[in-house]
Amino acid sequence: MPTYLPSALRDLQLPLRVRLWDGQQLDLGPQPLVTLVVKDPKLMTQLAHPSLDLLGGAYVEGRLALEGSISEAIEVCDALSQALLGDEPARHSVRAAHDKRTDAESIHYHYDLSNDFYALWLDPEMVYSCAYFETGEETLEQAQIAKLRHLCRKLRLQPGDKLLDVGCGWGGLARFAAREYGAQVFGITLSREQLHWARQRVIEQGLGAKVTLELMDYRDLPQDGRFDKVVSVGMFEHVGHANLPLYCQRLFGAVKPAGLVMNHGITAKYTDGRPVARGAGDFIGRYVFPNGELPHLASVTCCLSDAGLEVVDVENLRLHYARTLAFWSTRLEAQLAQAAQMVPEQVLRIWRLYLAGCAYGFSRGWMALHQVLAVKPRADGSHDLPLSRADLYRQ
Repeated sequence: MPTYLPSALRDLQLPLRVRLWDGQQLDLGPQPLVTLVVKDPKLMTQLAHPSLDLLGGAYVEGRLALEGSISEAIEVCDALSQALLGDEPARHSVRAAHDKRTDAESIHYHYDLSNDFYALWLDPEMVYSCAYFETGEETLEQAQIAKLRHLCRKLRLQPGDKLLDVGCGWGGLARFAAREYGAQVFGITLSREQLHWARQRVIEQGLGAKVTLELMDYRDLPQDGRFDKVVSVGMFEHVGHANLPLYCQRLFGAVKPAGLVMNHGITAKYTDGRPVARGAGDFIGRYVFPNGELPHLASVTCCLSDAGLEVVDVENLRLHYARTLAFWSTRLEAQLAQAAQMVPEQVLRIWRLYLAGCAYGFSRGWMALHQVLAVKPRADGSHDLPLSRADLYRQ
């Protein structure tokens, strides 16, 4: 047994093997499923306090290697972290500054990575958000189409409706809304790579007369109420806690009276928006989403209400996102050799941990995914929504 392993590791019963740089190893359980290969001797003292940020960062930086299934590695490393740290209280993180330049740089870091890399594991329409599994038996492609349809039904889209898509990504929803519902769509993004790809696909699908996509910050949206409907998918995570009220005000100003606003995004576990404990949120902030901040559902509904929008429907799709991320992770793991030709080795390590780790995190309830539908009431308080949800589920 290695003498320089932290004593705290020796009494654990986990399906984990720890192998050191000199070949010595210790099995922490009778049937190890995962091996942690310690390449940097300096890690030894740190392993007595194995936060998920520490373990993930060491793997990304090449100080630690993993052998075994990435999903099993995530689960075992979480068990290791919890066994030694317990349910460590989450720390309040320093709130990020969110100006136009900083937000554009953060979006560039995450989304301008490589369209070909994303295409390896996303569906053909490049929908990079939580899918909707109506029965649980759907393929990823079927579930993403179901999600786009679910959003359009909630928005009660009609032919000719002017739809604003805030944070349109690769344009999957914009194209679907134009093609299947006859909407006139104006989409905005801060990602140049996404915009280039999405515009090409709009042309290829003959939707140029119905879909306009622009590079634009949400703070520059027109405030003349020109849109019938507004949809925002996976966007408010990038806005920041401090700017969430302004963001909601911009959506209010963009939509006409009686118009609908749909926000679909990841929400925090804690009401004050602090990241999850034991460093998982810190890892994502450091390596995956710089300056990303998750608002709690309470904050989202509060800011929408304060902006003058009335929340009329809320749906939690947390387990749908766990399933979506598991699909993405499995697809990436099946094509690691190809992925390694598209992105640097360190980037690929980040994404392997990120997709598998988030699938695990959503399944455990570390964060959630909420669709929040709001309406901008007319001056007399009226709007045109039906009295029930029955229309959403009619085939």
